[in-house]
Amino acid sequence: MQIYLAVTPGEYQSAAKYSRLFAHVAYRIGPESQLLRQSLLLQTHGGLLTLGDRDAPPISAPEALCAGILRECARRSYTGVLLDFEARPAADRKVFAAMLAQQLRKTRRTLYVPESCAVSGAVPLICTALSGGSFPQLLQEAARQFGGAEHLGLDVQRLRMDFTLPAKSGEGRPLSADEFRALVEKESPAVFFSQELCARYFTYMQDQETHFVLFDDESTLRQKLKTGEAMGFSTAFFMWPEIRDIAPKLGRL
Repeated sequence: MQIYLAVTPGEYQSAAKYSRLFAHVAYRIGPESQLLRQSLLLQTHGGLLTLGDRDAPPISAPEALCAGILRECARRSYTGVLLDFEARPAADRKVFAAMLAQQLRKTRRTLYVPESCAVSGAVPLICTALSGGSFPQLLQEAARQFGGAEHLGLDVQRLRMDFTLPAKSGEGRPLSADEFRALVEKESPAVFFSQELCARYFTYMQDQETHFVLFDDESTLRQKLKTGEAMGFSTAFFMWPEIRDIAPKLGRL
């Protein structure tokens, strides 16, 4: 399994000792479908071009954006592209993704996309931050849907979620790293491991309500990687800000 660490240019040097494969979070969609780039180190070569769409306009000229990406891939020797689309993709995003996947394949490069943006020729990424059901079953169902685990990657998101019980909607409140740390220090809870969710959890009381906190640490993230690799998943991605504090415990990816 290939494991990529997604980093911004400013974080690259601090993250470099923990990985050899990087997805460079330095590109976004500009006006008139231009490819905009942050300042990169001159020696940045190899890895993946990561394209974000936060606050981006509609992609009115997908051909122009694809051409800009292919030029940058050739210039920096990128082996592929990661689409970091935050919202459920609109029609223009999916049209662009399908076009880019086909053009990258012609140059033996790979496109990685969120599961919600799955298009022919791209590698969909399955999010590992599961709050209900079974993690192995999630991966098995995805493999059946997309014709085999070898065609898929893992979006390894670090889970920190607070549920007020009974959580009928199945949705909890995301906890920031500081909120989670403060809660653990305050409650000093007994922590348990869920084999099905492949995550740790604890409970606490507040205002006469029971809270259930589900979270990942370095051991659960490693277990999720191991489970995916055993099933044949080809690739996995970590976001550096999510694992910065546990990177020494995770070791070299």
